[in-house]
Amino acid sequence: MKNWKVWLLIGFLFVITPDLMAQCAMCRGTVESTVSNGRSIVASDLNFGILYLLLAPYLIVASIGYLWYRHSKREHGRRLEIAGRVKRAMS
Repeated sequence: MKNWKVWLLIGFLFVITPDLMAQCAMCRGTVESTVSNGRSIVASDLNFGILYLLLAPYLIVASIGYLWYRHSKREHGRRLEIAGRVKRAMS
């Protein structure tokens, strides 16, 4: 049941991927003026900066999620161990 939701999310992310290279109106004006002056490196550097700023919050959230998952997995193991001890003590 959950498998189709994952594929739907992946498909949605592929659909919106071209929008990642979009820029705000001020950035677009700056890029257009610098490209018309012959300096196209500014446009690629600006796009890289936008992607860098976009990526940072996702990396932070992913790191917190991974640490939370690892902690909960350890805690689950501890609870199973304690439940096993209690079960052996009761029998």
